[in-house]
Amino acid sequence: MDYNITQPSVNKITLRNTILVTLFSALYLVLSAMFIGYKSDQLFLVVLFNGLYYTSAVSRKFILGFLIFIIFWIIFDSMKIVPNYLVNKIHIQELYQTEKKIFGILDAGTILTPNEYLQKHSKTFLDLLAGFFYINWMPIPLLFAFYLYRKNRMQFLHFALAFLFVNLIGFIVYYVYPAAPPWYVQQYGFGVKFDTPGNTAGLARFDAYFGIELFHSLYAKSSNVFAAMPSLHSAYPVIVLYYGLKNKLGLINIFFVLFMCGIWFSAVYTSHHYTLDVLAGICCAITGLFLFERILLKNKAFSRFLERYENVIS
Repeated sequence: MDYNITQPSVNKITLRNTILVTLFSALYLVLSAMFIGYKSDQLFLVVLFNGLYYTSAVSRKFILGFLIFIIFWIIFDSMKIVPNYLVNKIHIQELYQTEKKIFGILDAGTILTPNEYLQKHSKTFLDLLAGFFYINWMPIPLLFAFYLYRKNRMQFLHFALAFLFVNLIGFIVYYVYPAAPPWYVQQYGFGVKFDTPGNTAGLARFDAYFGIELFHSLYAKSSNVFAAMPSLHSAYPVIVLYYGLKNKLGLINIFFVLFMCGIWFSAVYTSHHYTLDVLAGICCAITGLFLFERILLKNKAFSRFLERYENVIS
């Protein structure tokens, strides 16, 4: 097949592309309603994609580039179809005991996990700080992606696809090793409660301070509470910092370092993750980046795909 990479047909509104966009949009809504249940988020996603696709050539290139992040969200949401706790045993007590054995803190004669210690010694300032860091766990990577999209489309693709790749590795681990978060043990002990809803845990103090339900509304949409290991919250800032350093962003990278450390601390402080989860998330990011940069980018077929994709969004 002869590809014209200078003027990709996918970047134009043709009858064929219109049919494909309409078909996939309708198929996504129907399948989501059948297997996950209808949510307004799904309709918003479809309207957003179609709106930007048909508005102008500029918006069309933009949404086709950020389609990578839409695919990430769809895969994450689709994990509701087959929850990981139906695939493998849920790890609750052993993870808690290992955390206490390795990172336990002696407090008033009792050994506590870092989560328990920080919960016992929580401060309003730290509640607010943790909340502000956690609010930005996804906005910062998306803003950084937008920056790269404007500056260097190929670097944008590297970042976006590495982000997706790291998430896929994390999702696989979720199914191999379903794990309960610290707040689960604090509320339910070591017994298995399959219908457990998402929980704001320590972030509830942030909501209470401002009299809002920001984190409550976010965690109500959680795909699965037994997906604490690895902490992908902790993986994302590693990816951002790596590409920040790679693109020589100077002082901005200092902010990325602070953001990264803040996310790691907040994950433990709010009882959403054990220290072990955070370390697993860091390892997940490093592994994903290594495989993506050293293997995938060296593959000729993948490189050709990137060249065509870059031409589509340029």
